Amino acid sequence: MKKIIPASFFGMILGLVGLGNVWRVGAKMWGLPHVVGEMIMAVAVFIWILLVVSYVAKWIMAPDEARAELAHPVLCCFVGLAPVSTALIALAVAPYNAGIAIALFWIGSLGQLAFALFRTGQLWKGGRDPNTTTPVLYLPTVAGSFVSSIAATAFNHPELAQLFFGAGLFSWLAIESIVLHRLYIQESLPKPLRPTLGIQLAPSVVGCAAYLGLTTGKPDLFAHMLLGYGLMQGLMLIRLQGWLREQPYSAAYWAFTFGVTALAYSCMRFVDRGMSGLYVPLAEGSFVIANLVVGWIFIRSIVLLLKGSLIPPALQAPKPSTA
Repeated sequence: MKKIIPASFFGMILGLVGLGNVWRVGAKMWGLPHVVGEMIMAVAVFIWILLVVSYVAKWIMAPDEARAELAHPVLCCFVGLAPVSTALIALAVAPYNAGIAIALFWIGSLGQLAFALFRTGQLWKGGRDPNTTTPVLYLPTVAGSFVSSIAATAFNHPELAQLFFGAGLFSWLAIESIVLHRLYIQESLPKPLRPTLGIQLAPSVVGCAAYLGLTTGKPDLFAHMLLGYGLMQGLMLIRLQGWLREQPYSAAYWAFTFGVTALAYSCMRFVDRGMSGLYVPLAEGSFVIANLVVGWIFIRSIVLLLKGSLIPPALQAPKPSTA
């Protein structure tokens, strides 16, 4: 059976750029080797180029599989990671070529907004099977808006960053209730979908990172609230590790990386912005955990790639969806 790289692989870019940003902050705060973060960014850019080329080629050479992915009630949301990852790659490229970085920022930000409107418009029509509800629903509107807010701040568009932050915040609050209702009320998530719960960590801590970019001085009450909720989500995922790992390792575990790195980034920025006491070991510990998690997942992915089992079988036909 032929294998085609799925759009969900763009999630690798979120984790790698997230880790690269963590190392950039670590170089500033603790004098860590600057080259490490830049090497991670370079790997992210290289993989992103491969993924963009493969995704375009999929629509040209295997359009049925591409349409099947876009029509799938779960996998379709990962398509939105293509423009989201592009906005993040803009941050990786920014220190080296401002023109290319700005172009990537606009392509990624406007692209994610277009996909968010496309996908959310489908959802507003109703008719969706509740059992297909997972945290992937955050990707089109929440992840895209928060990342665009972070990037807009970096490229000196504060007003735009505020608008994107608002779009992400209220989308998150609305979707969170839907996701938790499904987890509480419906049957247990099938094993292959359980790794998507890694995305549950991301909204609060990525939102926290975006909010810190919009404010100055010591983190305020709202920043603490966002970080506190993120820490609770992280502890919940640790508590569920035995249940989550009933699904053998696959590339789906990259879903954990963006939230883990955003948590470390936010904790480190708290210390960088003047917080002390508990926040110092919290920043140091989350930095170590982020490196261990991303490093472990990266190595396991390389092993699967060498075995020829990293890429799942292609979808065979479009699945009609009224969602």
